[in-house]
Amino acid sequence: MVLVLAVVFVVIPLLELFVIIQVSHAIGVVATLLALIGVSVVGAWLSKRQGLAMFQRVRRDLAEGRMPGVPVVDGLLVLAATVLLTVPGFVTDAVGLLLLVPPVRAAARNGLRVVFLRRLTGLVP
Repeated sequence: MVLVLAVVFVVIPLLELFVIIQVSHAIGVVATLLALIGVSVVGAWLSKRQGLAMFQRVRRDLAEGRMPGVPVVDGLLVLAATVLLTVPGFVTDAVGLLLLVPPVRAAARNGLRVVFLRRLTGLVP
């Protein structure tokens, strides 16, 4: 757990800072800031669209008497993408934008399913 916290609070910010500096050297400071703001705005718009679509899928499944497992997990992944898009930086924005792409989100959902099943069955400590 300490390793995960170290990565989240030390490694990722240092990586983001390095990438931002490299991009600003390549395209300039103003263009870098505009790119960061632009990606955040586009990401917020996409997150809103995807989130509303997930909410509608959950409501539809509940109205039809089905458990909305897939739409709920997709909604959580869209929420994670939104959080990543609000963090300033190109690396987190790239991961956040990837999570908004349905095939990538489906792969992440399947990966999470495997992780949770292994944890539940005790195969992984």
